[in-house]
Amino acid sequence: MHVQPKYKPLDPTSFFDDGRSERPVVPGTVARGHLQIDEQLYTGKVNGALAETFPFPITRQDLARGQERFNIFCSPCHGRLGDGQGMIVQRGFPPPPSYHQDRLRQAPVGHFFDVITNGYGRMYSYASRVSPEDRWRIIAYVRALQLSQHATVNDVSENERERLMGKAQ
Repeated sequence: MHVQPKYKPLDPTSFFDDGRSERPVVPGTVARGHLQIDEQLYTGKVNGALAETFPFPITRQDLARGQERFNIFCSPCHGRLGDGQGMIVQRGFPPPPSYHQDRLRQAPVGHFFDVITNGYGRMYSYASRVSPEDRWRIIAYVRALQLSQHATVNDVSENERERLMGKAQ
């Protein structure tokens, strides 16, 4: 058993016509767990256009996970409030755009997915660091940040307003 006839990868051989011991991958082969058939989930697009909606319902747990991932990966540059005043900006690097400007508040969620996946400007790609599901959770948290900075009293339900006003008095 110690010495067995075998081919080691990249060793030449006369057994196969192409002279290679390793065999090429069968065309169309997809590694287990890597079949990405949901275009919106994996690309942020629907029929080639940037997605306007999330590919799955966002729950409170998704927002909490999005906040956690945002604080780890995004806040060093974008700041905890998404205002573009993160720690690296305080150390002299150029600021990224604030999420609270109208252009980004009106951008479709697919835009943020594309930027996180492929990078943009000085920002590099996070595709290898953040899973597609977590990218969507981060985007949901960014939307919550945007809402928090531009909310009005009318955005709060009547029951919540009464509860908050009761605490203020």
